[in-house]
Amino acid sequence: MRLASLAVAAAVVSLSGIGSITQTHAADALGEHTATISFRLSAADLGAGVSWGKGVLSFEGHDYPFRIRGGSGAAIGFSTMQATGTVYNLYRLQDVEGTYWSVQGEATIGAGKGGAVMENNNGIHIKFTSSSSGARLAFSVERLTLRLTPVAKAAIPAAQSAQGPGTQDRTAAPATH
Repeated sequence: MRLASLAVAAAVVSLSGIGSITQTHAADALGEHTATISFRLSAADLGAGVSWGKGVLSFEGHDYPFRIRGGSGAAIGFSTMQATGTVYNLYRLQDVEGTYWSVQGEATIGAGKGGAVMENNNGIHIKFTSSSSGARLAFSVERLTLRLTPVAKAAIPAAQSAQGPGTQDRTAAPATH
């Protein structure tokens, strides 16, 4: 069921010509914009494939490096993708780690553009747009695991204590108006 909702969200993101009103509602459906992300991902496929790369998460005024690895099915070729995007519902740095799922397609011959919405088990959504180069044809479910680097992980206790005991608990349900 989650995969179906991700496919619908990805389709909404892909329909950029619909207009700003639809895009605003799509962003609202993903939750609260809490961070930004940029990453570079390489993919090599012959039927099933592997992906690897690295990036930076910008969260609460700090940049946190991460590594990303994963795989996909129903693809052939090689491409390198540069992506930037928005992170939704991230309130604790460690929640960004995990396995993200998305349904996406790619047809790159020389250069291409794309976008996707990914979600992990912590309820974190990442919506990104990308530019790719290479030669790859894919339409598949993609699984990407994001892990903060050891330097970024060392910052987690400091980030939590910086919130302090008087800071609002962002994991609580939002107030209704």
